[in-house]
Amino acid sequence: MESDELLDRAFLALADPVRRSIIARLSRGPATVNELAEPFAMSKQAVSKHIQVLEQAQLVTRTRDAQRRPVHLNPARLEALTAWIGQYRLVREEQFRGLDAVLSNQAAAGGPQAKDPS
Repeated sequence: MESDELLDRAFLALADPVRRSIIARLSRGPATVNELAEPFAMSKQAVSKHIQVLEQAQLVTRTRDAQRRPVHLNPARLEALTAWIGQYRLVREEQFRGLDAVLSNQAAAGGPQAKDPS
């Protein structure tokens, strides 16, 4: 079961467009802070702060490879968020299927008769 705090951190992290762009870039493979900073008009330190927020939300991890410290996407964490969202999607789909069944039954029975306003 997901803790509320961890969910909050993840969704707050993803609320920022820069962090979503970083996640999108990392979905293609690991990258260094320098590589992640290239498309943005901000300092590497600012990008590092965004990465720290993503790390605190457990959406990304860093490793050490000699002098490089690549940032990696944590796909298991994204899958957990997708599963959390998916459970509510399934509830809604069941509700819509129930509504479809009611409407189909009404249509098959001739539907509710409109009253003559006169």
